[in-house]
Amino acid sequence: MATAIVRDETATGKAIDHWPLTGLPERISARELVRLRVREEVARFNAQQSEHFRGLVQPTDTEATLNGYRVTSGRRLDWEQQADAACKAFARNGFLLLVGHRQIEDLDEEIDLLADPDVAFVRLVPLVGG
Repeated sequence: MATAIVRDETATGKAIDHWPLTGLPERISARELVRLRVREEVARFNAQQSEHFRGLVQPTDTEATLNGYRVTSGRRLDWEQQADAACKAFARNGFLLLVGHRQIEDLDEEIDLLADPDVAFVRLVPLVGG
């Protein structure tokens, strides 16, 4: 099993947040990495039931704020909808995925997390999702 250090960054390279994503296979497709990242962030949000969701893509029916996206009190997010929206956003160049010093250009590309455990999601435009 491998651990990736996941970072969210702005287009100017400013770090927004970072955390370890553990229990990953040593080799993983970019698509599965994106989906696992989104599943984790949605699970954290649903467990905490915060007013703000700080995720890769904006859920529908939410308002963007400085602290993320304002979500209606008590609303649970669907990780699969969010993950599908993230994959579509990647295809539209909504964010870049950098592994080590290399940009991932295709969600089917395989990533060796033992060789490159440093993963950055660089947000380029505001993203709206599920």
